[in-house]
Amino acid sequence: MRHVIGKVVWLGLMLATPVAFAQSTSAAKEPRAIVSLYRVAPGKHEAFLKWMADRDAIDKQLGLPRAQWYAHYQGDSWDYVAIAPELTDAQQKKEDDAAKAKGLTFGAKASVEFRQFIASHTDTVAFGPMSASELAGAVNTP
Repeated sequence: MRHVIGKVVWLGLMLATPVAFAQSTSAAKEPRAIVSLYRVAPGKHEAFLKWMADRDAIDKQLGLPRAQWYAHYQGDSWDYVAIAPELTDAQQKKEDDAAKAKGLTFGAKASVEFRQFIASHTDTVAFGPMSASELAGAVNTP
């Protein structure tokens, strides 16, 4: 429970970082992650998790970085949080090609299909993962 609260607090701190940090040239060199919060439509949890697991299996098969998932336990109204490294264009193409080969949707069609499972969601691009020391150093670099 404390780990989930800690992650949510850390996420809040990351989102509150000033715009100047995003414009820092040293910060642009830091790894990026996509933080996604999902509120799943009633009755769609099992289908949502299977849909995501099918895509996770592709990433595993291709050796691509995979999302870390957190399930809601207590507190806010989200159901799941996923934190995944931002893929390069080449990695995304490999993922799309593999999805197509397995008969899964990809691109715009996958985006529409995905929405049948979701009541609401947000995606945020963040710098990280980093330690607090690394983050402080990135903010203080001219």
